Amino acid sequence: MASSIETTSTTTTLKNNGNTYLSVDTNDVVALTNPLPVASGGTGATSLALGKVLQVVSTTKTSVFTSTTENAWTDITGMTVSITPSSSSSKVMVIASLSSGGGGNNYARGLLLVRGSTAICQADSGTGHEATSSVNKTQDQLMDSASITFLDSPSTTSATTYKIQFFSPSPSSTGFKLNAPHTADTNSFNGASTITVWEIGA
Repeated sequence: MASSIETTSTTTTLKNNGNTYLSVDTNDVVALTNPLPVASGGTGATSLALGKVLQVVSTTKTSVFTSTTENAWTDITGMTVSITPSSSSSKVMVIASLSSGGGGNNYARGLLLVRGSTAICQADSGTGHEATSSVNKTQDQLMDSASITFLDSPSTTSATTYKIQFFSPSPSSTGFKLNAPHTADTNSFNGASTITVWEIGA
């Protein structure tokens, strides 16, 4: 008898030669009815716990942000997103992509991922400017880019805010600029930046 897939209002079942091997219910619970035994190279497992995406929230910033603040971690306006986890056991995947023209002089600008008021995914101490990532000052008409990916465990069901901060070392003629080069001309481009959070169920 050939393999078949049978579906009811509550379960989808995979059968082969009349025997049930795998079923998935409406809660996405997977059950292995006749698992391959360990002696035959299998795991012997009778169920699988699969993480799943429960919700996605995203913010896109298309306007230019400029700040002259120096020597302090400072919020980047518009690079903030809030999510309310449905379970305290959920994890939150944070993915951010930033385009920056840096600022004056040749210093790099630090970028920091923050949950609420707590820095996360931060380098160990060493330079005094511990960051998540950075963008470099390139030619005045060019932009650099940075991406941040981090799997967080906020352990809460309360609204949780994630944001990106920048740090511009002194001296800096323009501090920090997002989504635009330090000096624009007819051949330069502006950009867009995003921050997205995914709740991943246990």
